Amino acid sequence: MAERPILIVEDDKTLLDVLKYNFAKEGYRVLMASDGVEALGVARKEHPDVIVLDVMLPQMSGFEVCRVLRKEMSTPILMLTARDEEVDRVVGLDIGADDYMTKPFSMRELMARVRALLRRSEMAETAAPAAKAGIKIGDIDIDTARHQVMLNGKLLNLTPKEFDLLLFLATNKGLVFSREQLLEKVWGFDYPGDTRTVDVHMRYLREKIEADPARPTRLLTVRGVGYKMEG
Repeated sequence: MAERPILIVEDDKTLLDVLKYNFAKEGYRVLMASDGVEALGVARKEHPDVIVLDVMLPQMSGFEVCRVLRKEMSTPILMLTARDEEVDRVVGLDIGADDYMTKPFSMRELMARVRALLRRSEMAETAAPAAKAGIKIGDIDIDTARHQVMLNGKLLNLTPKEFDLLLFLATNKGLVFSREQLLEKVWGFDYPGDTRTVDVHMRYLREKIEADPARPTRLLTVRGVGYKMEG
């Protein structure tokens, strides 16, 4: 993992210096930006392996930066915010962020989450070349090589994590997984995570692939247990 590039976007210079010191000590090559416009420039030029992105930034908000980057690259993005409001979390996840932490945070937990994002990214990169054929469940076609999903021949606009969640459930069709299991398998968390993350992604996935999201027939809730996918 030595010298893996990580982009840290933070306008608080003191916090930026602390993050730089800690990640450099762990062997990362630390790239930095203090506003949204600068962040886009650095990300496009350097193609970091992971991005730690503050929400409240000058010129462009972290949400806007995330939205733009997600259209251009699949780099894992972890968002930071000083606010602990669920609406912020939902917005961040909806536009394609892979994880979300509120300030103040534990440096040890931040490091663990970044490592988890990198592991998940490595697994996806390793699996993609080997994927010769996609997965078909009813009128849903999942192209694992192109990272695309078609519903009745129409391309769906899924975030990277929505794709990962759908692919995992489709690969394990009919099997029931708890929220904790999905956090571990899809997000790669090796510590207790926030299970609301799973519910948010499931809700948005249902809105995109179910005829009636309120009465799903594909992504099913098993009361008291978790979720499963049926064809």
